[in-house]
Amino acid sequence: HFTWPSPDIYNPYSLMNAFSEGELNAYWFGSGTPTYLIEMLRKFHVMPQQIGGRKVRRENFDAPVERMTNVTPLLYQSGYLTIKDYIPFAQLYTLDIPNQEVRLGLMNNLMQNYVPDTEPVGTLLGLMAEQLHTENMDGALRLLQTFLSTVPYTDNTDYEGHYQQVLYIIFSLLGYYVDVEVHTPRGRVDVVMRTAHTLYIIEVKLDKSADEAMEQIDLKNYPERFALCGLPIVKVGINFDSGRHTIEDWTIEG
Repeated sequence: HFTWPSPDIYNPYSLMNAFSEGELNAYWFGSGTPTYLIEMLRKFHVMPQQIGGRKVRRENFDAPVERMTNVTPLLYQSGYLTIKDYIPFAQLYTLDIPNQEVRLGLMNNLMQNYVPDTEPVGTLLGLMAEQLHTENMDGALRLLQTFLSTVPYTDNTDYEGHYQQVLYIIFSLLGYYVDVEVHTPRGRVDVVMRTAHTLYIIEVKLDKSADEAMEQIDLKNYPERFALCGLPIVKVGINFDSGRHTIEDWTIEG
């Protein structure tokens, strides 16, 4: 969308390729390499979950990118964000990621910030998708544990937020609704992930224990915040090991 309200405009490049190939695919995102975008996201310290859902005034996104003081103008003018809503009396626009193709492409490219070699990620996602399709979170975490233990060491892995973001990107790439730092009356849930049949409340710890993570979920009664979601709630406590840079242990309660 270029104004509000306006009809949806579908990218002609993607449409032509879809008709030609006879299937939907990531044609638009595959037509360019978003290296500059990734660099700007790093420069302005934008986390993956902070890209979409921005409420801003027009001057904050319809501005020259050469003089931008945040990444919003670049995201909007390059098509990674579009206008989803407008509040006239406040003159506030809601900008969000246009569709699943752009979302998955972005997450796939952001993965390189957390995993230096992204080639094996596709195999991991396929195997994890099989496990989560049957709500087997234990099997999915076992796969992730093995995968992370093979990833080369990077300097930015020694804090909980790193692993929180890894979970966010992986669950997003699997096509699930996922959010981080979700506010509740008694605190913030590290990760909330929803499949078609289950809502997962995930607490992340580093160099502690999965039991401590589960104790925090229970002590702060995080499930209460989601009691009306209409889905069974499963609690997951995950502890990462900063020395081995992978999952140390986890516990799951349904």
